Amino acid sequence: MSADERRERVALIGPHPPYRGGIAHFTERLGAHLTEAGLSVFPVSFSRLYPDLLFPGQSQYEESSVAREGPECLIDSVNPFSWRKTARTIVSDGADAAIFMYWMPFFAPAMRSIAGYLRAKGVGTIAVVHNAVPHERHPGDKKLSRAFLRKCDVAIVLSKNVGNDVKELVPEARICFAPHPVYDQFGARIDGATARRMIGLREDHKVLLFFGMIRRYKGLHVLIDAFPSVVNLFPEARLVVAGEFYDDVESYRAQIESLSISDYVILTEEYVPSDRVAVYFSAADVVVQPYLRATQSGVVQAAFNFEKPVIVTDVGGLAEIVGDTSAGIVVPPGDDEALTAAILQFFSEDMRPTLEEGVRRARSLSTWTKYVDIIRGELKRD
Repeated sequence: MSADERRERVALIGPHPPYRGGIAHFTERLGAHLTEAGLSVFPVSFSRLYPDLLFPGQSQYEESSVAREGPECLIDSVNPFSWRKTARTIVSDGADAAIFMYWMPFFAPAMRSIAGYLRAKGVGTIAVVHNAVPHERHPGDKKLSRAFLRKCDVAIVLSKNVGNDVKELVPEARICFAPHPVYDQFGARIDGATARRMIGLREDHKVLLFFGMIRRYKGLHVLIDAFPSVVNLFPEARLVVAGEFYDDVESYRAQIESLSISDYVILTEEYVPSDRVAVYFSAADVVVQPYLRATQSGVVQAAFNFEKPVIVTDVGGLAEIVGDTSAGIVVPPGDDEALTAAILQFFSEDMRPTLEEGVRRARSLSTWTKYVDIIRGELKRD
């Protein structure tokens, strides 16, 4: 093969399966679609992502997940010797560019070290920025993010809100906006009645889904406060909370009990593996994200994959694609009365068919093909 025929080699740096969670899902899908587009992908993952003492969940791994091509697990997030070894391995592998998944300042020192070395060796550096600053802030967060982002040739942001954050941190940064693609790895939508039976619900239940890990900033407590007024008008309504609690679950149980809605709320209290995601989304009438803070969310893109409308708060980039495509309802954050009104409107006016049309429009705007085309354009610029 001649030099002109050689496929461009790209190192894809981030958590890959069997690590679990939204960033690993995104990394895996991006790698798959880059490969399908004809690029040669070198997947680089972590030997240690979070030290056990810093991880609030039950496990960092998804047992049902299988890595596509066996990524190189090179990066120890707290071992600087591994950072330089990783960078040297990427250079010796012949990478033309490296794409970093960036979502938390904790990883900035490792990624800054790797990106700096690669840049010095003539390897292009691209940051896919999920969060420029974290949802839960700590001293030094902005300084750490700034240090890493200055080592990158371009920052690809998933929402305009994140783009603003990057611009504030690094005014000279080259920023490219590319909307979060729809997650397509969880299989097809299944029959709603079947899905409801699988999680112990009746076909006639009106189902609201709160999906993903539970942290205070995601506003589940606001949704719980809003729910009594919903069941007063619609006794067949059920709230399904599907995800692992990173907060104290007992505080939510006490809140539910105090509002006398225990019979109307289902708590799974565990991480939902990939092969069960379709069940929960297929069972839902609407997905609710009452976040108090956000940048964007893979949960919205998972909902769109199953053609489910959403009710979201006007924070970060959540409202951007929902408002542009009429794929859901947008309410102010932290306002349980406004959230109640939106849920009641959704069911009273039978908004689901109309909003599903908006979901289909949103899906057409947020494809992996379009996302990869944007990345390839940036690779050519470098």
